[in-house]
Amino acid sequence: MEGGCIFCDIISGRLPAVKLYEDSYVVVFLDICPASPGHALVVPKYHAESLEDLPEAYRSRLLSTVARVAPAILRAVGGEAYNVLINNGRPAGQEIMHVHLHIVPRRTGDGCKTLYCRRTKPGWEELKALGERIRAAMRAS
Repeated sequence: MEGGCIFCDIISGRLPAVKLYEDSYVVVFLDICPASPGHALVVPKYHAESLEDLPEAYRSRLLSTVARVAPAILRAVGGEAYNVLINNGRPAGQEIMHVHLHIVPRRTGDGCKTLYCRRTKPGWEELKALGERIRAAMRAS
């Protein structure tokens, strides 16, 4: 996508970024408003707004890149663990409409909370019924 997508502009070199890794499918760069030191974004070089719109080769490369880059980030920043996050769609918190993963380095007691949603405790029968509806939806697609 030419112009209008900040990630496409970073990928093309029209905008600067502190790149950590790049290959023919993805680029990884530091987030300019990090949740923690080393917070990085893994961005496919194919413009798609949602994960399901991304070709399989790019989807596969996203996760394999996380497995390669995240341990190096932890070593560099002294992290103990990390979160991998995808905000897929505006209601889920996606602000830039180009698929991307967040790698957020974590330390014990850092105070970072990744899930702010109200949690519920559905009954077993409700879970089984929901599971069947989801499996039916998967068969229909």
